[in-house]
Amino acid sequence: MTMSAKKDAFGNIGGWLALNDAALAEQARNHLIRTEGFPTYGGLSGRDLEALAQGLSEIIDEDYLRYRIRTNAYISEQLDQMGVPVVKPAGGHAVFIDARAWLSHIDPLQYPGQALAVALYEMGGIRSCEIGTVMFGQQPDGSERAAAMDLVRLAIPRRTYTQSHADYIVEVFEELTRIRGALKGFRITRQPNLMRHFTCQFEPD
Repeated sequence: MTMSAKKDAFGNIGGWLALNDAALAEQARNHLIRTEGFPTYGGLSGRDLEALAQGLSEIIDEDYLRYRIRTNAYISEQLDQMGVPVVKPAGGHAVFIDARAWLSHIDPLQYPGQALAVALYEMGGIRSCEIGTVMFGQQPDGSERAAAMDLVRLAIPRRTYTQSHADYIVEVFEELTRIRGALKGFRITRQPNLMRHFTCQFEPD
């Protein structure tokens, strides 16, 4: 199993890999030496390790867990009521919007997920993440294929946002609903050979 400690452990860095196969674990340690250093180096500073220990203690607080899960459910329910297609049920760390369904006038190869992510940032300063054709459409031979879905992820930071922030997200979607037919797709103007969704550049199509 793997775990990113940047999410529910409240850390700003770190995570871990756990294996029940000794041979595979040895391969992982050898790879670590090539990429990060010896396992005995520790990998994280003392401050970060302490932050993770505290975070793992706090994360089991049931009042906090109820609030976090309810916040995501609230946003999902409000968007669903206004006709924004969302993945159900809402996740514990994020709300996912079906951008391909909501922006059906934008061809999947014009990246409706990216179009929605850009619109959210331009209109409301809301940072989100496309999980769709930008992330998964690039083929090994350089060709392009539409991904199975074009989603936009709204990952909600832990212990950061209040109810008014959740309401603000909903209000921005209300504004976007009025102009969504005018939103345009994008085309990629520059991209790396691998993992393009981190650094590729776009222009309106």
